[in-house]
Amino acid sequence: MGVRYFTVEEANAALPELTPLVGRLLELRARVSREGRELGSLLVDLSSDVGGPEASQLTGEFAEIERLVARIQSYGCVLKSLEAGLLDFLCERDGRDVLLCWRYGEPQIGYYHELHTGFQGRRPI
Repeated sequence: MGVRYFTVEEANAALPELTPLVGRLLELRARVSREGRELGSLLVDLSSDVGGPEASQLTGEFAEIERLVARIQSYGCVLKSLEAGLLDFLCERDGRDVLLCWRYGEPQIGYYHELHTGFQGRRPI
């Protein structure tokens, strides 16, 4: 679908569907990070079976992450941070483009920022 313009109401209406997707994405990212560190020690030992079940599971989790990212972005929002679960929604406000900003765990979209400022420039709506 690509990036589209949202009203605050439209972006908030998408959150009930996006929230569990982002939650699963954050859960998988944490698990893959942890498992990757554990698997890294196996890679040092050249006699280990790096094609075993651990590596296969990790590969499957990476594929699920890719599917989740694509599904989230299919709504027209932008996934800004996989680590923090940040989504931006393009919006026209007072005749200029801004980004409505939502972080996983927030009950609704309550902030926006200019295109060039990012999360640090968030202001209340």
